[in-house]
Parts: sequence; structure tokens; C-alpha cells
Amino acid sequence: MKDHYDVVIVGAGSMGMAAGYYLSKLGRRTLLLDSYDPPHSLGSHHGDTRIIRHAYGEGRNYVPLALGAQELWSELEQESGMKLFSRTGVLCVGEEGTSFIEEVIKSAKEFSLPLEILSSEEINGRWSGITLPPGLVGCLETNSGVLYSEECIRAYRRLGLANGMTLIPYTKVEKIEKFAEGAIVHTENEQYAAEYVVVCSGAWTGKILEGTGVDLPLQPTRKTVSWFECEEHLYDSNCFPAFSIDVGDEHYYGFPSINGSGVKIGRHDGGERVDPDGFNREYGSSSSDEHEARNFIQKYLPKANGRLIKGKTCLYTLTPDEHFIIDRHPAFSNVMIAAGFSGHGFKFSSVIGKIICDLVTEGKTSYDISMFSLHRFSNESKK
Repeated sequence: MKDHYDVVIVGAGSMGMAAGYYLSKLGRRTLLLDSYDPPHSLGSHHGDTRIIRHAYGEGRNYVPLALGAQELWSELEQESGMKLFSRTGVLCVGEEGTSFIEEVIKSAKEFSLPLEILSSEEINGRWSGITLPPGLVGCLETNSGVLYSEECIRAYRRLGLANGMTLIPYTKVEKIEKFAEGAIVHTENEQYAAEYVVVCSGAWTGKILEGTGVDLPLQPTRKTVSWFECEEHLYDSNCFPAFSIDVGDEHYYGFPSINGSGVKIGRHDGGERVDPDGFNREYGSSSSDEHEARNFIQKYLPKANGRLIKGKTCLYTLTPDEHFIIDRHPAFSNVMIAAGFSGHGFKFSSVIGKIICDLVTEGKTSYDISMFSLHRFSNESKK
């Protein structure tokens, strides 16, 4: 048996690294274990950038979390001295009257968030890089923008280690078992005892907790992002917002060109269901990798339809309702699960790290996380 820790965190990506930082800041003896060396390109946090929105189309219950997360990102930026956020604004586009657009508008009204509502004609007139057909509506959040995802993880890592946090990379967790005063985490070569264990291993969470008495409805899904050469004066981040365009049965998101990087495009819906340990990670191995993004650009961002600069694959870990799981293990009271972030979780990782810290140290949090309970799945199965 190796050393005894207050907390062992399994998975040192977005949520795990944030939780490790906040726990170490309180002086808790914290160990992070990861199969790779974060930030890395094998999970869900890479690709340089993530959008942070406040008026939330996925539900108003997310707004306090988004606002709390934004405050914590600002604090991290100040403490680390690193550039972590750019206020580019975020433009959400959809068909008028759809649930997503209506929820964005209602969220802004309820929480007094600045929001401009624009017709497709107004959008086309303001940004000549966009070409929208009639009948669409856009919601522009001027206070939102872009997080530099890998830099965020680096900041938490550096500050957490300075606080005494321990990180052991390239270490695969094989199982977790109870013992009288906590839990034991087994790796290939070692065992680590802890009073509390947090499992936030992204697409691998279900595998790690297999056989522990919890059935997690998690579906790892292969996704891709693509960067295209563009007319920089139209799409530069100083003049062009991050965006989400949801039309019919297609939902794409994207980023302006940051320091000449080109326009970045990803598809939020769809994707191939995969085993995270056994799928093709090579971008371009499927003809749809570039094809889907290229079709979207040709239609809506025609002046960004340049050569493909680069493409990357990543993973979504989807729950059936695409809301998160943040809850205690039903059979292991000393094990916390944070999983199923369904492609829209990174922006919240600062506040979720703080929530995990609160739950571990205080047994409660001031944030309402009732919608992330595991019980909702068992209740759904009884209907």
C-alpha cells in the first residue's frame, strides 16, 4: 500500500485538475492519477479553445453555474498570470421559436444578462463573413467568449502542484474498492488509500466503475474539429464572435481566427459511438470528418472556405438527456462521480472543480446540482 491521501482523484483532465487545485488550496493531501499526461490530445479537453456562454439554451438552471465559472476563470487568470479567456462575444443562431433560442432569451431576461436579438438580415449586415438565409434569429452575448482550454488546465496544474498537490501521469486505474474508512484505488503496480475518491475520467468513467454497483448511462462518442484558412480581416477574433448555429437537424459551433489560426468548426450533434480504448483517432479516417464541416462553411461562412489547415479528433461522453452527472456513488458513500459532460461541460470545469471540493470538504455546495443526480435515470426507467 502506498501513502494514504485525503483525496484521490481519478482523471486529471478538466474537472479533475480543477478539483485538485481547489482541494490543494485548502491544504488537503490530494493525489491525481491519469492514464496520460494532461493536457493531452486523447480525451475531451484539447483543441486549444472552448466557448463559454452565460444565457444558456440547454436550461436556465445552468446560468448560475456559468456565471460562477466565469468568475473563477477570471480569478485563475489573475492568480496564474496566464491568458485564459478572450471576450469575443458569442452568437447563437437558430430558427425563431425553437426551444434552444427561446431558452437563451428567457435565461438572459431572468438573470439580466446583456443580449442582442438579431434577424438573419441584421447578422449578415453586421458580419460580412456570415451568410444566413431568411427566417433565422441570432442571440449575441457580448460578455461571453472563448476559453483557452489547454492553458486553463496548465494553470490549474501549475498552481495545484505549487500548493502540494501530487500528480502521477501515465497511470491507469484498474479498480476501486471499499475499505472501512474510505476507499482503495488500484493501479497496475500500486494501491492508494484515501478517505475520499473522485472519479472524473471522461469517456473511461464507466469502465473504471464497472462492477462497483452503479450503472452509468454513458456513451463515448467520436467527434472532430477542423480549422480552415479564411479571409482573416473578416474572421479575426478582434471583430468576429464565437458562434453556435442550430438549423434543422444540424448543430455546428465554431471560433473566430485567433492569431491567424483559421476558423475552427465542429459539429455538436451526431458522431460515432465508440469504445474509448478502441477507435480510429486519425482525423480523415472517415470521409465525413472534413466533408461535414466543409459543407457547413460553404453554406454559412463562405469566405472561410479555404484549405484545411488541420483537423483533430476528440471524445464526447453523452448521457441520455445530455445533462451532467455530479453525485455520490450509490454504494460507495466516499466516492464522488463527475461525468457525462456531453460536449458542453468544459466551460463549467472551474465551478465543477469548486463544487467537488465543497462536497468533499463540507458535504454540501451552495450551487443547485439537483438536476445532475444519478436518481433521474432510475426514475426515468420507472415511467
